[in-house]
Amino acid sequence: MVSSTKLSFILFFACSLFLQGTLAEVICESLPTRLCSFAIASSGKRCVLENYVNEQGNLDYTCNTSEVVVERLSAYIETDQCVSACGVDRRFVGISSDAFLASDFTARLCSPACYQNCPNIVDLYFNLAAGEGVYLPALCEKQKAYPHRAMLELLSSGGGVAPGPVAADYITAAPVSTPASF
Repeated sequence: MVSSTKLSFILFFACSLFLQGTLAEVICESLPTRLCSFAIASSGKRCVLENYVNEQGNLDYTCNTSEVVVERLSAYIETDQCVSACGVDRRFVGISSDAFLASDFTARLCSPACYQNCPNIVDLYFNLAAGEGVYLPALCEKQKAYPHRAMLELLSSGGGVAPGPVAADYITAAPVSTPASF
């Protein structure tokens, strides 16, 4: 039996998928926080989950529009399958290159289920890696050979810097931004 909360979520998600391609705009500030991270507004700008202290003095969350633009993808809410396959979490506030230091994260990001099927997430992390001077395809190759030290090896050697996005067939990379600007 499906709970009413779960049913509401399923109906909202189904309607949003249907309407994305037809009538509705995706506006970050209108998204529920549980769908914010890894979403792209109709304007082509990435949505970002942020926290704040509400009027009651409690920590709360809001979805806002960042300045990071994805050229060929808009009005897009990432699927739960890609979130799971890539090992990311919609509840994290901000994004950090520290994730690359965890071999389990890099393994999931570089897995065929993520790398070949989730161009939105791959593009985001491609740009984050590039901001650190690392070429994501090179990191993924190193990860296959040396899963526990791939990022450290690339950072210490200074190798792997490259132009252009890994998901070029799907998305044109946004300008490389610092991790703080998400």
